Amino acid sequence: MLMISPRMASGMQEKQYTPSLLSFFIYNPKFGPREGEEEKKILFYHPIEIEKNEKIRNVGLCEAIVQFTRTFCPTKPAKSLHTQKNRQFFHEPEENYWMVMVVRNPMVEKPNKDGKPPTVEYQEEEIIDSVYGSVLQQCYCMYKLFNGTFSRAFEAGGVELLTQKLEKFFYRYLQTLHLQSCDLLDVFGGISFFPLDKMTYLKIQSFVNRVEESLSLVKYTAFLYNDQLIWSGLEQDDMRTLYKYLTTSLFPRHTEPELAGKDSPLRPEVAGNLLHYGRFLTGPANLKDPDAKFRFPRIFVNTEDSYEELHLIVYKAMSAAVCFMVNAAVDLNREFCEQLDSLVGPQLTLLASDICEQFNINRRISGPEKEPQFKFIYFNQMNLAEKSTIHMRKTSSVSLTSVHPDLMKILGDINCDFARVDEDEEIIVKAMTDYWVVGKKSDQRELYVILNQKNANLIEVNEEVKRLCATQFNNIFFLD
Repeated sequence: MLMISPRMASGMQEKQYTPSLLSFFIYNPKFGPREGEEEKKILFYHPIEIEKNEKIRNVGLCEAIVQFTRTFCPTKPAKSLHTQKNRQFFHEPEENYWMVMVVRNPMVEKPNKDGKPPTVEYQEEEIIDSVYGSVLQQCYCMYKLFNGTFSRAFEAGGVELLTQKLEKFFYRYLQTLHLQSCDLLDVFGGISFFPLDKMTYLKIQSFVNRVEESLSLVKYTAFLYNDQLIWSGLEQDDMRTLYKYLTTSLFPRHTEPELAGKDSPLRPEVAGNLLHYGRFLTGPANLKDPDAKFRFPRIFVNTEDSYEELHLIVYKAMSAAVCFMVNAAVDLNREFCEQLDSLVGPQLTLLASDICEQFNINRRISGPEKEPQFKFIYFNQMNLAEKSTIHMRKTSSVSLTSVHPDLMKILGDINCDFARVDEDEEIIVKAMTDYWVVGKKSDQRELYVILNQKNANLIEVNEEVKRLCATQFNNIFFLD
């Protein structure tokens, strides 16, 4: 399928305003069913300073929209509402609990002559439903990881406890939502895996087994290197949410002090007299401190079945980080932390050196990397594997991409087309700036390629993508 994109035309001197969060609220219609009790439905509302009657009116409007759309399709209520100035997203993660996110559409302010106020144009079609719908779902997943389900809090302490938990979590979390840099990766919510040879992978597996045997309290382990996953004992969906927290929140917070040189280098390890770089990213900052606190974040996993509450211990040496998860009923003390530090620190330091050395050898063998004429995003729904040469860096505050936002919009549009059909499909788009954008969907795998080939025709673009698939994804795509 070939489409010509009419976007990316140049404009005059004008101000561009990116999408921004207008409001975010959570309500349950069962909590205030009678007239005059409407405020009881509202469990959380941002911004907090909004006047009470306006909150009630906005929640009531969302209720009405959801009920109205249910008359057309009882099993699938409204997911979003498009208006000129904003877009509203609805999500019912648990029965009768509704989350609503209102996003202001991007705007262009065009100057007028003769001192007249500027003309504001809202770009209603710039926001992709699937991207921001996924962001809203991610809000719930992240809340659930650290607090468990809404209904569990309600059962434990009624509306009061639930509203406390919601306020404490979302007040901070909403500050990390940078809606202007959300894109296709938010739809996938994938995991970047670190490429390893078999021998090094076996060393890591052996390390995990040894630690779990020596520290019997450890129930699950996850091993990451360079912010990429190598090993995980968690269920896929739990690991997906934990991975996002680690790579966009916890790790970036600890990278800044390292870059500033505030981190202590090698420290002598008394037992065994080994030097190592190991340290806790969660828990005690310094084991030698007599006032050190041995408190760890708690996470909730397997919430669909057994509902496990765990301590999250994140321990790092050089570029390697290991997450140890221990039953939350166990009281973790200094003795346990010292035992973990002396056991894991030296081993992890050596292992991190091994991985780094092996990675550099492999890179030398493969030869120098030339700047390719294409950039791509790959995602595999079966194991959540994700790879992007378009994103240079993605943290909680910024997503740096090496391509124009208009090309990212085209990628999102292609993904929406793929979501409507179950069959394998290929879409080729010619953008106005002489870029070609190609999307291929095959057997739960998706590949998006951006080619910068000004004078290429459709046949040449097709051949180029075939060559890419043959070299980079030779075991994956079977499309002709």
